[in-house]
Amino acid sequence: MEQRRRLVTAIPGPRSQELMARKKAAVAFGVGTTMPVFAAGAGGGVVVDVDGNHLIDLGSGIAVTSVGASDPRVVAAVTEQVRAFTHTCFMVTPYEGYVAVAEALNRLTPGTHDKRTALFNSGAEAVENAVKIARLATGRPAVAVFDHAYHGRTNLTMAMTAKSMPYKHGFGPFAPEVYRAPLSYPYRDGGLSGADAAARAIDQLDKQVGAANLAALVIEPIQGEGGFITPAPGFLPALAGWCREHGVVFIADEVQTGFARTGAWFASEHENVVPDLIVTAKGIAGGLPLSAVTGRAEIMDAAHTGGLGGTYGGNPLACAAALAAIETIEQDGLIARAGRIGELLTARLSALRDGDPRIGDIRGRGAMIAVELVEADSGRPDAALAKAVAAAAHRRGVIVLTCGTYGNVLRFLPPLTISDDLLHDALDVLGEALAG
Repeated sequence: MEQRRRLVTAIPGPRSQELMARKKAAVAFGVGTTMPVFAAGAGGGVVVDVDGNHLIDLGSGIAVTSVGASDPRVVAAVTEQVRAFTHTCFMVTPYEGYVAVAEALNRLTPGTHDKRTALFNSGAEAVENAVKIARLATGRPAVAVFDHAYHGRTNLTMAMTAKSMPYKHGFGPFAPEVYRAPLSYPYRDGGLSGADAAARAIDQLDKQVGAANLAALVIEPIQGEGGFITPAPGFLPALAGWCREHGVVFIADEVQTGFARTGAWFASEHENVVPDLIVTAKGIAGGLPLSAVTGRAEIMDAAHTGGLGGTYGGNPLACAAALAAIETIEQDGLIARAGRIGELLTARLSALRDGDPRIGDIRGRGAMIAVELVEADSGRPDAALAKAVAAAAHRRGVIVLTCGTYGNVLRFLPPLTISDDLLHDALDVLGEALAG
């Protein structure tokens, strides 16, 4: 597949417009799309639409196709597996692929302690199961989460998610015993250190919930939908230490940050944090639906036989894809590549910020970088600007996503297989879009 941006029609082209009309007639209104184009192929750092336009991919299907959307190892592994069988249900007649994925996750996730893994379908399902496990292991009901958090769209994970629109609005009532604490948000914290921000959060949890009632504290090491907020150094270790002291299960939601995305296998590693349980999905299987909960054996094994599972959890095709994706990350040096992508993105975005006070903050790690756009005179979040810049980039053939509680953050999640040339071209387009 040609690895360059090339537009042969306006965006959207006529075939995409036809398909969008069919979507409106057939698909529920609540299922939205970021771009008005329909994909026909993808690979490397490019998505090709049905009109033949080659778009630069800075989204990776929301951090899913980290190894690319058609990685040869993944394609070969899934093809071989589909010839053998597509499904038996691991809970009925198990198969080796599920066990092999569990072994790989036990090996790769932080910590040398004895671990166990259970496989599921989506990030939200895995988060919900992590909470189930923590509640059963501790005998406690309450769950602590943080401002700006996003954990999913099930009833429990909607309660855990901070942002109302579009994720929670009108869908309640939600699951009880979920409590929210303030996050470390360096750009808007007035210089508060990580340790002091952790003390603030712990004080609130102590007073409003009580550690003795908390089953788990659930946190994204770098927030995803909340705006790629990267806590100040020391925040995560302090929380993890408090959890250990009080018997609270520390759960790292690494759905978006996992599998080399941040320049380490898992973002927790950047501060040497070892979670009790770690939740993974998105980049785990090269585009196939798979998620996992991995953690300390004594916690994971608290659930009774039959208490964990699901018809499709650990589907054999997804397991084959996951093993191939992990091999690609290891063999092709994609952890180091994520670091290089982060350096390039940060350097180019910093150059843009030098001449544009509307770029308030640049943050993230590795190939998970964001810019927070603000009003130049007041520093207030500027969602309209973020929306306009994203739309202008889309028209020019660059897929870029927005996020953040205030809708004013542009996030960059390119495949780790993208070329430097494509990144530079995409950032040139971003500069043009900012210039109006």
